[in-house]
Amino acid sequence: MTDTPALAIFDLDGTLVDPAGSITGGIAYALEAHGLDVPTAAVLAGMVGPPLLESLHRLVDAPEGLLDAVVHTYRKQYIEHGMAQSLPYPGIPELLARLRERGLHLTVATQKPRNLAVKLLRLHGLERFFHSIHGSPDDETLPPPPDGKVGIVLDALVTNHATADRAVMIGDRRHDAAGAAANGVRCIGVAWGFAPEGEFASLDLAAIVSDADELERAIGMVLDLAPEASAC
Repeated sequence: MTDTPALAIFDLDGTLVDPAGSITGGIAYALEAHGLDVPTAAVLAGMVGPPLLESLHRLVDAPEGLLDAVVHTYRKQYIEHGMAQSLPYPGIPELLARLRERGLHLTVATQKPRNLAVKLLRLHGLERFFHSIHGSPDDETLPPPPDGKVGIVLDALVTNHATADRAVMIGDRRHDAAGAAANGVRCIGVAWGFAPEGEFASLDLAAIVSDADELERAIGMVLDLAPEASAC
């Protein structure tokens, strides 16, 4: 018997919580507020996941100082209005409760600033399920981590005293799979998030799931968990 915990590492937006347009709408609002062109809906959706400043550098032709102002405007609007529009995906709270009952350690690894991740999880009553929450620096005007999600996933492993072979990442984008793979962790893709068509086909995923029940079975398969006991 090992003392190493079985660890499920969850992405946040697009995996646990449906932003319900609050992220893409907020980005569009912030760009318009500063007189910048708003990209297409597909491009906006692709900005969900990576740090916002990183996406703006890649997609928007504007001076550095103006991009910092866009981030500030977006964040203010998101905190005051957008966050309340989001909802946990169907079955997620119940899934997290069952996984805790089965003895798993649960953690969040998101590129959202950590303080906002905590606020969002707390708003929806999900914070209580997690042993730890890991995110990007709270100051988004700082340069994003050069290794993207790699260091955030590593931090989750170290904090929870987990090894890669006893862990699984659950996410909706290539950034999640890349962060997991760099740490030797297998990754499950959720089909309800923001991955554009065809993205999962290029990734080495342990499974792709379509609902919370499928996700629970996939986590059990990857971590070789004992089957959940049936009710008598």
